[in-house]
Amino acid sequence: MSNGSSISGEILKLARELRSALKSIVLASLALEVILIAALFPYHSEVPERITFTPQASEQKFYDQTYAENENELRYVEFARASAKAYGVQDAVSKFVKDNHLENTHVLEVGAGSGLLQDLVQDYTGLDISATARRYFHKTFVQGDARAMPFRDGEFDAAWSIWVLEHVPNPEMALAEMRRVIKPNGLLFLFPAFMVSPLSADGYHVRPYSDFGVKGKLIKLSMPVRQSPLFWIAYAFPIRAIRRADLALTNRPTSFHYWPVTPNYGRYWEADSDAVNSLDRYETYLWFKSRGDLCLNCGSELDTFPMYGSVLIFRVKPAPSLH
Repeated sequence: MSNGSSISGEILKLARELRSALKSIVLASLALEVILIAALFPYHSEVPERITFTPQASEQKFYDQTYAENENELRYVEFARASAKAYGVQDAVSKFVKDNHLENTHVLEVGAGSGLLQDLVQDYTGLDISATARRYFHKTFVQGDARAMPFRDGEFDAAWSIWVLEHVPNPEMALAEMRRVIKPNGLLFLFPAFMVSPLSADGYHVRPYSDFGVKGKLIKLSMPVRQSPLFWIAYAFPIRAIRRADLALTNRPTSFHYWPVTPNYGRYWEADSDAVNSLDRYETYLWFKSRGDLCLNCGSELDTFPMYGSVLIFRVKPAPSLH
């Protein structure tokens, strides 16, 4: 009997110790989760109608040099066109045009670059910040900033923008401008590079360990963790839940939240070395949804959860009155 009692006592003691250990693990996990969300929450946002901007000289100079006739221009344009081919950009935009019968409508491309897509419609206008990009166009080209486009309200039937928003300071201003220049019930094909890594500016994904000092080696060593699905799930899902709850509670147009990143205008190590923002696809969806726009390729909100490489197509309604 005493042996049985002793064994039962040991089992109870072990169970209490396990409960205590599990409680500690849960509390530590929750604390880590709170720290992770606090560190990675996209706090930065703006109110477009209340701010003004001054084009940055470094930004303008970089893109003017990028499309000037030199070796850097050839490398940049070739890389951009090869990436567009690899991701099927031309086919995707062609399908967008065909499916929505846009061949003979008035269409704008925001951030037109080297004009790869200018012949997909008859009545095309390309806008780009680089004045030197003009030489790539045999259709209408306008040098201008996506944050203050020189077009009338509702001037275009549709617009597309490919891998541009992540390079635009004050991205909400650019989104608001796109909505402004598209007609009521017009269409927008939006394909930014979502979730740009802050490590791209220094080429951590393509450079060897030998290029870096101790700090750089530790950063490069951490990349598998940073890029793992579990790491993404740990912070992205709670952040998205917070942002969705905010929309549900306030029931008004959301501000656009994003992560600023530091661009490298001196050396183009890899794709998006020159990016200034990291954008979340779901956050972008919520911004349009909160303004009454209809996502045509989402199906449900769950379809907007993939982080990378996904187009968003919206039917844009009249811009709401400013408050």
